[in-house]
Amino acid sequence: MALEIVLVTGMSGSGKSVALHALEDAGYYCVDNLPPELLPAFVALEHRHHGNRLAIAMDVRSATSLHQVPQALQRMRSQGIAVQSIFLDATIDTLVRRFSETRRRHPLSHDDLQQGRRALVQIIQLERELLAELREQSHVIDTSTIRASQLQSYVKKLMTVSTGQLTLVFQSFAFKRGIPMDADYVFDVRMLPNPHYETALREQTGLDEAVQHYLEQQPDVLLMQQHIEQFLGHWLDMLDRNHRSYVTVAIGCTGGQHRSVYLVERIAAAFGDRWTALKRHRELDGR
Repeated sequence: MALEIVLVTGMSGSGKSVALHALEDAGYYCVDNLPPELLPAFVALEHRHHGNRLAIAMDVRSATSLHQVPQALQRMRSQGIAVQSIFLDATIDTLVRRFSETRRRHPLSHDDLQQGRRALVQIIQLERELLAELREQSHVIDTSTIRASQLQSYVKKLMTVSTGQLTLVFQSFAFKRGIPMDADYVFDVRMLPNPHYETALREQTGLDEAVQHYLEQQPDVLLMQQHIEQFLGHWLDMLDRNHRSYVTVAIGCTGGQHRSVYLVERIAAAFGDRWTALKRHRELDGR
């Protein structure tokens, strides 16, 4: 069997340990904080001893040698190794809150005393700069507003996708809870008729037949769906030719329950015949 490698990286405090646990549950042999210099030798050694599925976490603790990682991953791909790279991210406010709650020091902090917010924000901004190249070449997951169980589910679903082909991730969300940081494209559908104002539909979602029937009868909803599909249909071929591995399309409405959910379901189905299309409903998945 071909060797499969998953690289997990991202911002400190963004959930890398949660992602590694999900990969371990999925049958991967996992190692945390591997120095990039040891990556080729480690892969060769563990392939002989632990099978065909490896998950490796790297982060800013290896800042001085992280620049070696993209080239190393490309060499492995050229050798026929299936490589996936996942980058976990979160907003600055979220990361600051997590460090405050856990009372842990940031890996880039050299101060034994408790970091003030201003100093911590500067450290996080520096970390983001150091990891920018890895982020650019990875599938990004924004963990700012999702639970650990959601992150585990998202990671496990990614492992079902074959590498080497364009994977589309369609995500519904609520604008009132913030725009996902991992989105490549964001579409605002808040101007469309809202089932929330229909008493019988308020507690239902875009996954329910009654809400779907209501939205199907709205000409503007159909027009919005057609416009989004036309836009993506035009540009996805170019992204595919540019060797993009993942494209995340976020569709948002006010509450992330009706309109955005409905359109994610419909548009994902429209593109699922040609590309791998994953669906996420940020607000519904977190219930």
